Amino acid sequence: MNKKQKKVLVRIIAAAIMMIVLLLLPLEEKSILRFVLFLIPYFTIGYDILRKAVKGIMNKQVFDENFLMAVATVGAMALGEYTEGVAVMLFYQIGELFQSYAVGKSRRNIAALMDIRPDFANVMIDGTVTKVDPDEVEVGSEIIVQPGEKIPIDGVVVDGTSTLDTAALTGESVPRSVKPSNEVISGCINMTGVLKIKTTKEFGESTASKILDLVENASSKKSKPENFISKFARIYTPVVCYAAVGLAFLPPVISLIIGADPRWGQWVYRALTFLVISCPCALVISIPLTFFAGIGGASKEGVLVKGSNYLDMLSKAKIAVMDKTGTLTKGVFKVTKIEPVGITKEELLEKTAMAEVYSNHPISKSLKEAYGKPINTSRVSDVEEISGQGIKAIIGDATVHVGNEKLMESVKVTAAAVVEPGTVIHVAIDSEYAGYILISDELKPTSKDAIKAMKHAGVRSTVMLTGDSEKVANIVAGDLGLDKVYSQLLPADKVTKVEELLAAKNDKEQLVFVGDGINDAPVLSRADIGIAMGALGSDAAIEAADVVLMDDDPMKIAKAINIAKKCMRIVYENIYFAIGIKVACLILGALGLANMWLAIFADVGVMVLAVLNAIRALRVRGV
Repeated sequence: MNKKQKKVLVRIIAAAIMMIVLLLLPLEEKSILRFVLFLIPYFTIGYDILRKAVKGIMNKQVFDENFLMAVATVGAMALGEYTEGVAVMLFYQIGELFQSYAVGKSRRNIAALMDIRPDFANVMIDGTVTKVDPDEVEVGSEIIVQPGEKIPIDGVVVDGTSTLDTAALTGESVPRSVKPSNEVISGCINMTGVLKIKTTKEFGESTASKILDLVENASSKKSKPENFISKFARIYTPVVCYAAVGLAFLPPVISLIIGADPRWGQWVYRALTFLVISCPCALVISIPLTFFAGIGGASKEGVLVKGSNYLDMLSKAKIAVMDKTGTLTKGVFKVTKIEPVGITKEELLEKTAMAEVYSNHPISKSLKEAYGKPINTSRVSDVEEISGQGIKAIIGDATVHVGNEKLMESVKVTAAAVVEPGTVIHVAIDSEYAGYILISDELKPTSKDAIKAMKHAGVRSTVMLTGDSEKVANIVAGDLGLDKVYSQLLPADKVTKVEELLAAKNDKEQLVFVGDGINDAPVLSRADIGIAMGALGSDAAIEAADVVLMDDDPMKIAKAINIAKKCMRIVYENIYFAIGIKVACLILGALGLANMWLAIFADVGVMVLAVLNAIRALRVRGV
């Protein structure tokens, strides 16, 4: 509890004691002395509410909960209902204190869950280690990270071996081993050995900073329920204020016209009760708090959601479209077969590796690893990448084409028919077919279960998009139990296919695209919701996607959907509960069947219950 909350608590206790003492004193009902004495606890507990109400009137922002409380309690005191006037203000402050504590607790929980911001960096300067602020560390500096310390800035290990705790980023407790030349990212905790790291980014551009900015700014993107509540409060509060005025004056005026007793005091008391009941605190506080807690709870599980609007949309996900490589498969390619035609295996592999020498694609890396020798780049010239087909290069005096069947067709070469699962790299030398190399990519162990989990989470259609051949794509889709598969797609084709699927669905359904976040940025942006898979340390993924999964486990897709569903369920529980209780109590208040004590429950009690329910969104395990 902070200092401000402690001060409010002291005021609550002091006002409560004074009110109890005054109730025990033998004071004459509605006497001047009793009124003056009750003003002491009234102003003790309510002076700040009255001040805010006056400021609101002066700023022409009249209709808020402070105005409602001020009018209701001042009216009660004027009618001689001193106990109820003080009690309403007292219990309102108790509710506000509870709400403040609950919001603070949620913020502290989220801060603990996302406790990845480093406090310092140990920089190596002329052989001496100096502790500095991470903002002061320049790119290319060498930093030392001791066991138990957070890695402050993204970089590459230049000396030392260790294991890293990535739980704050991924939600997974399995440590990750690192050694020299391995890339490391900020926010991870060094567990065992001392590491010397050469920084590759400034602190502001590091992974930890980007993630923290993402979570902190998530509240700026409002969901439909939040926008509804904001509009509802702007319309609802003036309406109930005018209704209260009508309730206070119309029945007595009508009674006077027909010659009956107007009973002014009774109707004004009903109007004041009506005002207390009408205060929309439960809705205005609990709905944003639910989304805030949901985003924080998801962060703990390694699911970063860029705004509450995406939680709302994700809860309605009915179509899941996934890239194959890196999403459903490991993305770790290995050469499993070499079939030369007219040349040796060594020559075929050499020509292929030389053609791919400048490419950083995972398939290219696997070919160079299989070759295993330094490549003489002076023999390679005129390298041309043909999008979605492969590479053309001049190697020595020969023109070499390396790629898929489409590339072979474009140079009028008949490629061998390959039925084995894997990626087939065909090679043509001087327009003569020279054979193929088969590269295999394993399915992730959880991919099959992930598809089942998505179905269980309400996804009606699972779709895979891939650039692989139809035969390979169908084998993978059959193994995983996917509903649809589209193969031999160029990057632009994937966008077109997603647009076709978007056009075919109904307006209430949301389409999710899951990709690696680097090569799939256009598709991530085009889908209703873009989810970047395995984006640990990937700037492109964090920028392009609406939801970022900080590890490469496809089971997190279903978990993200279930978190969103739970969050939205709590939101609508609070909306129906708060509005339902309010409407019932407002009717009772208007009919004179509810007094100020029921009004206090309708305001403070409902708010407390709604806030308690909202905090449940922080706990997402088992969803």
